[in-house]
Amino acid sequence: MTRSIRPDAVLVQAVIAGALSFAHLHDLAAAAGQAGWKAWAYPISVDLLLVAAWRRLRSDGPSRLAWCWFLVALVASLGANVATAGFLDLADPPALLRLGVAGWPALAFLGGTLLAHSASPDHAGDRVPVPPAPATPVPAPDIEPEPASVPEPVPAADDTPALPVADSVPAPAVPVPAALVDHARKVAADHQSRTGKPIDTDTLRARLGVPPHLADAIAAQLA
Repeated sequence: MTRSIRPDAVLVQAVIAGALSFAHLHDLAAAAGQAGWKAWAYPISVDLLLVAAWRRLRSDGPSRLAWCWFLVALVASLGANVATAGFLDLADPPALLRLGVAGWPALAFLGGTLLAHSASPDHAGDRVPVPPAPATPVPAPDIEPEPASVPEPVPAADDTPALPVADSVPAPAVPVPAALVDHARKVAADHQSRTGKPIDTDTLRARLGVPPHLADAIAAQLA
């Protein structure tokens, strides 16, 4: 779809201001000893650095890097406009002006490189690291265990005496420190004096803060 170009006052004003600034930068560079195409390259370099810094500010938001190079380009453009208004003798420019014009290409190259290839420091901390997706557990196959084969008893010979059946081995007693037993007696006595009933194992375990098997062992010694 073709859009018709309509004259705009702001656009006309921008073209006029850009043309005047371009001419002032060209005249200043020519007065500083840059003849021929070099004098025309200086205003292009200044305007491109100004546009690159402004675009960085518009796209990535305010940052000290973009503001720094925007002000550098703005000072270079504004300084050329003021210098060509009669404040300096362009027929015999000062040595400081020649030094600034000669060093501008390196400065503009540095600014353009930093604006194009550096990340915005203000937004570097906004990136939230995405945690890796948890691994999906693989269910174990349902395998029924095979019943263990029980060997048949071998009949003993007639002359072999029968072995006695071993009694069941009692579980080893849990060692209880004597100090803990004394403290448990005090707790049990206090509970009985307040309630009139002997303390049970669950209440004793809760009052002492010990595991169940240790509470059973203490209760057995208090019985």
